[in-house]
Amino acid sequence: MPRSSELRTYYKKRDFSKTKEPRGQKHKGAGHRFVIHEHHATRLHFDLRLEAEGVLKSWAVPKGPSMNPHDKHLAVMVEDHPIEYGRFEGAIPEGEYGAGEVRIWDKGTYEEIGDPLVDQIRAGKITILLHGKKLNGEFHMVEMHGRAEDEGKRNWLLFKHKDEYADEDWTMKPILDYGSRSQAPQQKKKKETQKNALKRLLKASKSRTRRTA
Repeated sequence: MPRSSELRTYYKKRDFSKTKEPRGQKHKGAGHRFVIHEHHATRLHFDLRLEAEGVLKSWAVPKGPSMNPHDKHLAVMVEDHPIEYGRFEGAIPEGEYGAGEVRIWDKGTYEEIGDPLVDQIRAGKITILLHGKKLNGEFHMVEMHGRAEDEGKRNWLLFKHKDEYADEDWTMKPILDYGSRSQAPQQKKKKETQKNALKRLLKASKSRTRRTA
């Protein structure tokens, strides 16, 4: 499968003999799909992906999107992902880039308000309408000034426009029941420890019963 220059960074970061993430490729045509991935990596974050020019333009949003127009959340632009990634769910193996559980939190389509998305990205101001299962209405993204923590990445602010879909009481509700991949093994280990302790107590109780019989 041919590799596109737009996805070079995506390919470079992944070993596809180990991860089940899709190789994918750049597509022709101009779709307008969006997807929000819930990503339980070292820390829980949400990945916003917007289809443009045959790839998914992607941002990592630590606190996730919000329907509350008062919330302005950091969104760090990362490497483009292939369109096929919009259907990806599963576990990225330990030791691989972005290791942890990935789930589709929301998906749908979007509309550009004004210029095409790629032109808005270059200008540092994005206005779109989302049509999803959880997210709807107008959203804005504004690029922040100053140097990003990682050169090549651009920091933005993501926030909801105050429209009929806005909800000031809105709270983010993750799909999975733990905040990061590091917590999941800890919870499992805790349960195993409790189970083993119970087995030891039962064994000791039976031993005492036999001695007194």
